[in-house]
Amino acid sequence: MNETTLERAESAAGAEESCYHCGLPIPPQTHFTVVIDGRARRMCCAGCAAVAQAIVDNGLSDYYRHRDAMPEPVREALPEVVRELESFDLPELTEQVSRPVGEHEREVTLILEGITCAACVWLNEQHLRRQPGVTHVEINYATRRALVRWDPERTSLSRILKAIAEIGYRAHPFDPKKAEEVAQRERRSMLWRVFVAGFASMQVMMYAIPTYLAGEGDMPADIERLLHWASLVLTLPAVFYSCGPFFANAWRDLKLRRIGMDVPVALGIGVAFLASLWATVSGQGEVYFDSVSMFAFFLLGGRFLEMLARQRAVRGLEEVARVIPAVTERLESGTWERVPVARLAPGDRIRVRPGQTIPVDGRVGLGHSEVSEAILTGESRPIPKAEGDLVLGGSLNGGGVLEVVVERVGEETRLATIRRAMERAQSEKPALASLADRYASRFIIAVLGLAVITIGLWAWIDSSRIVPIVVSVLVVACPCALSLATPVALTAATDALMRSGVLVTRGHALETLARLTDIAFDKTGTLTRGQLTVVEVLPAPGRDARQAQTLAAALEAASEHPIARAFTGTAPANVPVAAFEAITGQGLSARVAGKRTCIGRPEWVASTLGLSLEAMPRASDDRALTRVALGDETGWIAVFGLSDVLREEVPELLHELHGLGLRTHLLSGDAPEIAETVARTLAIDEVRAGLTPEGKIDALRQVMAQPGRVVAMVGDGVNDAPVLAGAHVSVAMGGGADLARLNADVVLLGDDLSGIARAIRHARRTLAIVAQNHRWAFAYNLLAIPFAMAGWVTPWMAGLGMAASSLGVVLNALRLQRAR
Repeated sequence: MNETTLERAESAAGAEESCYHCGLPIPPQTHFTVVIDGRARRMCCAGCAAVAQAIVDNGLSDYYRHRDAMPEPVREALPEVVRELESFDLPELTEQVSRPVGEHEREVTLILEGITCAACVWLNEQHLRRQPGVTHVEINYATRRALVRWDPERTSLSRILKAIAEIGYRAHPFDPKKAEEVAQRERRSMLWRVFVAGFASMQVMMYAIPTYLAGEGDMPADIERLLHWASLVLTLPAVFYSCGPFFANAWRDLKLRRIGMDVPVALGIGVAFLASLWATVSGQGEVYFDSVSMFAFFLLGGRFLEMLARQRAVRGLEEVARVIPAVTERLESGTWERVPVARLAPGDRIRVRPGQTIPVDGRVGLGHSEVSEAILTGESRPIPKAEGDLVLGGSLNGGGVLEVVVERVGEETRLATIRRAMERAQSEKPALASLADRYASRFIIAVLGLAVITIGLWAWIDSSRIVPIVVSVLVVACPCALSLATPVALTAATDALMRSGVLVTRGHALETLARLTDIAFDKTGTLTRGQLTVVEVLPAPGRDARQAQTLAAALEAASEHPIARAFTGTAPANVPVAAFEAITGQGLSARVAGKRTCIGRPEWVASTLGLSLEAMPRASDDRALTRVALGDETGWIAVFGLSDVLREEVPELLHELHGLGLRTHLLSGDAPEIAETVARTLAIDEVRAGLTPEGKIDALRQVMAQPGRVVAMVGDGVNDAPVLAGAHVSVAMGGGADLARLNADVVLLGDDLSGIARAIRHARRTLAIVAQNHRWAFAYNLLAIPFAMAGWVTPWMAGLGMAASSLGVVLNALRLQRAR
């Protein structure tokens, strides 16, 4: 068997004295063994033996060949861990930590503990994919998060967690507090590495300065060698501890047959250190311990600051997840009792005191107060709430006590929808970021080629200077800034927009918004308030207007369309309705008193019931009202005239969009005279009216088919979902139907359309800053590489320049955290 480097190290240390699974010493009188690859391997405890046996039984022995770090030791017997995980089978807990993604599928985000290398990720993915009922597994090595989907009819969350425990890892559903603990550990670890490198560089420089200042013959050879040996001792922790991650990452990349950013850095550090080590041992040549330690300090210092900046940029998701309190007060048999929020159900009555966060979506049952919905809508001003008003989970109660009747809990709340959308946006990699990664990979290959050319040139010019010059080339040209330019900017911009009330739910949305040429709007519920009111009733001869309104209210009671609300609010719906059917974009059909009855577009009602449009009741003054017809098998019943009002911010928004150079379109299902009146009022460039949902898609495609056009669609309501999905980028109103929001790339969390112009401006600013970062990264490398090849840049100067370049890119991107 071909042993890996790790196995050879184990053999050298005495494989019989250490556990093959975790590497810890084997206690005396312990005789646990597992056959791996045909050989009996000794284990230190029953836990490690159980884990190793599970790995072998599942055909995953390749894990031991490819791992480059030892896992955390298993300190307890497996059955004890299994018993602890059985609590996740409680229905309320499963509902709280996971979410449905289909009729027979749920999804959960897990935090994995014990991940130490890429082989750990491979092992967990392969093991979980082989579990019955698991349909999808995706593990992010950088964040240690796993996205797992499963069929609840075939397996359970506890079984998934047990399967992970069987191979020696720990998993638990994503918890913002634990995520922050992980981030703190990373910061603490990096800070220690920076400290060790900084301390070493200061001390080594103290030993190097005398050798620089001493003239020829001024310093005895034995003193010089003593200083070199002292520098070596001080540089060892900087190289093997502080720079350890560079070597580990570079080795992992090479094993996976790819060249990452840490490869040239590890090569530079390794070459300089080995050359200095040889010079110290042999007493011949130059030493570069000061350059190595200072380079390590500058590079690690820069990366530490980058890490702080990146953690700050992605903190928005954790903040959203942390807002909901763990417990609340629920009314139980006339008394208020504190209960976990996870146990709340629709219909429960809870009490929210001043200064507390509302844990669910519901309606005020008693009391009045002012509520801040800043985290949900970006609106900083408190909103008055009284009896009957809707309140959202995550909003902060002001000065009054509110009793809230629960409507939606857990993953059904608006806050949970926002969190899932943010998770999706952060997990998707935009084309711009993928392109930058490809350029960075090719650039690294070019840098390695330049390093080879540099060796050849200086072997001919002055071979004594090859080592420091090649190290400088490798280090100064590392494309960290290029790789950081795009993702940090997009993350910061997405977080800033969310805080201002614009939720980006797709990775490509910002890039597409920045390149918009056209923007199309739906009318009802988008440009208008969507609060239609019946202002005119035209009954057919022999029909009663009041009875017609009552019948219309009964038919519209089950619809979510804005037009339906105009009827359900005008008359009580106490008419028995059967065989209800909704035709998207046309109307509603049902059987009332045994007769087929329809309400909707006059043309559709006429064709469905076989009625004559000429016989339909008409107004003598055909004003720009939305017309809705009602009829049954016996003839026309009534025609209603509905009126709506424009949103106050719409005229200013259209003015801003025209100022941004965008061409505006109105795609409406209303009658042409109504749509044209709105278009003239707002100076919309092009209007198409009387469109069905399919007609809207066709109209949108005609615009998108024009060369160079990038089109956004803004809509609200169920009938807008298909056209939203068909646009280059879609924007949905936060108060719209759930289906529209799910199909949207951008969601306006508040009830204010002005966020559209803000999002477009911020997207353009984002791409401008990304372009600035790219220009800076390329300019820096184009200038620095020739200087390094010419020998004018020392290794420590290269490390400082590279760290400063990367940090400058990150700080420039963080300017986007504030949406103007």
